[in-house]
Amino acid sequence: MSVKIRLKRIGTHKKPYYRVVIADERCPRDGRFIEMIGTYDPLKQEGGTKVDQEKALGWLKKGAVPTDTVRALLSKAGIMKQHAAAK
Repeated sequence: MSVKIRLKRIGTHKKPYYRVVIADERCPRDGRFIEMIGTYDPLKQEGGTKVDQEKALGWLKKGAVPTDTVRALLSKAGIMKQHAAAK
């Protein structure tokens, strides 16, 4: 079982809003997930991303693989830098 850190869309039509979740890669995008670790609002100019750093680092250490978009969000938050320094 491969675990991914990815986005789950919960917004309405033309108003996207996402949750950053830990999910099995075989599950559908908006389907079942293991844990929610944050949110992402692309319509906000600043402060649209909120991610629990401790949970994200914990899952990265366990081997969870972030998608490209989530990797960019985690990099902006400084989490990927912390993960690289911990190795």
